[in-house]
Amino acid sequence: MTKVTDHGGGVRSIEVPIPDNPLGHTLVYVVDTDRGAVLIDTGWDDPTSWDTLAEGLTACGTSVAEVHGVVITHHHPDHHGLSGKVREASGAWLAMHAADASIVRRTRENRPERWFAYMTAKLTAAGAPEEHVAPLRGARSSTFPGFSPALPDREIVPGELLELPGRRLRAIWTPGHTPGHVCLHLEETHPAQLPGNGRLFSGDHLLPEITPHIGLYEDPDDATVTDPLGDYLDSLERVGRLAPAEVLPAHQHAFADAPSRVGELLTHHEDRLTGLLTLLSAPLTPWQLAERMEWNRPWEQIPYGSRNIAVSEAEAHVRRLVKLGRAEAVTGSDPVTYVAV
Repeated sequence: MTKVTDHGGGVRSIEVPIPDNPLGHTLVYVVDTDRGAVLIDTGWDDPTSWDTLAEGLTACGTSVAEVHGVVITHHHPDHHGLSGKVREASGAWLAMHAADASIVRRTRENRPERWFAYMTAKLTAAGAPEEHVAPLRGARSSTFPGFSPALPDREIVPGELLELPGRRLRAIWTPGHTPGHVCLHLEETHPAQLPGNGRLFSGDHLLPEITPHIGLYEDPDDATVTDPLGDYLDSLERVGRLAPAEVLPAHQHAFADAPSRVGELLTHHEDRLTGLLTLLSAPLTPWQLAERMEWNRPWEQIPYGSRNIAVSEAEAHVRRLVKLGRAEAVTGSDPVTYVAV
């Protein structure tokens, strides 16, 4: 059964399934406007997900063909996957922040083999063992099937209102989970008169019980060393100061008291950074650090793809420690190791 929730004030959510994923589903929000429904995210590109989205829109009193626009919080396939099909069926516009649109463009323009070579180099530099790197060496697109995400045709400009006739929806740039992640602030009185500053569609930036992954999405042609964890923590604090009456996230469920949840996440990352300094009492590569960090399961039970994500998470935290002057790279180490200062 397709589950649709009415959040009041012309806002509903549809639980669109994510195949073979413990998250279960993405909450796709349907916002009524004077020109028709606007979607916030679309869900994974999968036949069952597509059918669920279509059935949910029917339950909302509209259809895929009547969708006016799609606002994409970030480029991940459980959020952006069905955007192209929605546009084909409706002629809807697609809006995304420029930083994530750049990632989509690179994904479409570069051959898969270049991505495999880049990942091989990154994992080798992080200290990954040869048995982990070997499947990527000489890999072809048939070995690791990819996807061709839809290019957005509108840019989300931070601080500006989106063109939703009859609604006030303002974009807030919240990098960290991805470089171009945005939250969307509905600057309207809460329909249940809850105290606070409107409602916030938070994407994956702020979730009620999950700590979002901090991602490394770097251009192979750009040597800039980014600090995505620092970006995420700064973004969290901005959202906390906004103090919305209710948060409407892309996973799990709606919740209130955003400042409290922001405080929990800030504390979590500070505790994690402190714990990593203890681990870095001796030099470690990002891979070795990831092996020793606490995850939701033992390292030996973490699947191949998730290990890559874990290593990028470890590296993001190390970069933060280096920027804060609490750790440093060991001169001459290859692969590079880091040690607490």
